[in-house]
Amino acid sequence: MAHITVDGRLLEVKEGALLIEELLANKIHIPHFCYHPSLGKDGNCRMCMVEIEGQKRPQIACDTPIKHGMIVRTKGESIDRVKRSMLELELINHPIDCPICDQAGECSLQNYYMDVGLYESRLSTPKTHGQKRVDLGANVVLDQERCVLCTRCVRFTQKITKTHELGVLKRADHSVITTFPGTKLSSPYAMNVVDLCPVGALTSKDFRFHKRVWFLRSQEAICNHCARGCSLHVDHHCEKYKAEKIYRYRPRLNEKVNGYFMCDAGRLSYAKENEKTGFHPLIRGKVSEYEYAQSKLLRLLKRHLGKTLILLGGDLSIEEMARCVSLSKYYTLFLSAYDAERRDEHFGDDFLKCSDRSANARAFNILGIDTSLNFFEKALNEVELVIMIGREDSHAIAQRLKNQTSVIVSAYDVGACEGIDLVLPMASHMSRAGSYINIDGYVQHSACAIALHLEHQPLLTILATLLNDSIFTCKEVWEELLCQERAFEGMTFDTLHLTPKIAL
Repeated sequence: MAHITVDGRLLEVKEGALLIEELLANKIHIPHFCYHPSLGKDGNCRMCMVEIEGQKRPQIACDTPIKHGMIVRTKGESIDRVKRSMLELELINHPIDCPICDQAGECSLQNYYMDVGLYESRLSTPKTHGQKRVDLGANVVLDQERCVLCTRCVRFTQKITKTHELGVLKRADHSVITTFPGTKLSSPYAMNVVDLCPVGALTSKDFRFHKRVWFLRSQEAICNHCARGCSLHVDHHCEKYKAEKIYRYRPRLNEKVNGYFMCDAGRLSYAKENEKTGFHPLIRGKVSEYEYAQSKLLRLLKRHLGKTLILLGGDLSIEEMARCVSLSKYYTLFLSAYDAERRDEHFGDDFLKCSDRSANARAFNILGIDTSLNFFEKALNEVELVIMIGREDSHAIAQRLKNQTSVIVSAYDVGACEGIDLVLPMASHMSRAGSYINIDGYVQHSACAIALHLEHQPLLTILATLLNDSIFTCKEVWEELLCQERAFEGMTFDTLHLTPKIAL
């Protein structure tokens, strides 16, 4: 460790680390475009200039290693003048697109401009123009005029995806970012360049012109598109006289799970939450009231006491699975998770995407839930009622049933259900909180509970009604049940934000 002084403040930092890393880690505001923690230094924007005592000229913080005893100034008349000049160079050819730019409200250039106050242009010649609305492929649109040539996107395709589709072409003030001739962005992680872009040069075709960012509310959640369980931000908004709607997913930094990135398939999976959750309870294919359908489920359980099989899906949370175990003991039921791990060998890769498309199948063994075919077939021959909870293959299983009564409890529309005795909607993934174990054994909690459909109850609420008790929240489940599990020894609900790891 080393001790340095920054703007009169003494800091203990890592000796040899880049100065910008330690400044940002200590919440010291330092303007920058080209530097990004996942991409490293590049030194082309010159916005992170600082004064270092003993140096003749200002230095860029992104390429200055820390030495013990350094005295650094990030503020002051002379260094502010340098930063102002660098920002003015960035603004010379930048169009005044803020009123129509998707990045407005999240734009680093906009924020730095407001800090400095360069309200009058000194440019006496016409601005250099570039192409606008360039479709790069993979849902990414480029506006060359807005680009500040930080090259984050270029370095992402070089260092992270190693696909090399992007480059800087032409020279001087005519330099532009574009794809190489005859190529398109085709990487399954291409939309990450939109997050990396500090200005509005790269925008998402999917989100473009749909919603101003200052209207959006953001909640932290976990992606359930595969077993990686990427940490993400869910941006949503409720317009007047309309239902709540999710507008986008964005990756949330989690060094243990997904770093700064996520795949495009997971990013676009928010559409499922908006499109497939608006359905009604059905009794033999006819629409029913929610409360009546819920009471019918309870009546069915009591009527077929000891003759019921509950079949769980791999996307349920740890808390929901634990409560289903309690339900099986309370009513003496068969509990199975046969074929809950959904394999897709074409989906997985060696970066973030997993061939296991279930969000939480690793929790079954920990909670003692049987996943074998033998147990499933044996139970199927002995029961009169089959309740499928959170299964995507509900229809296929229902077709295998002979004389059994079938019930589907699902977060997503299961389509035509004339042959199903009862379909009970439950709150979708982003509408109910829960914890998940990812492919590497990391336990993460998703606190997201967006009220997409007010009538639909979370599964924990439905189970509390069936069990006739008052355990409704994830924290209560951890305190009552999960803290006693050997796999979670030493772990509490309050420690889940640390992303603890368990042995699988």
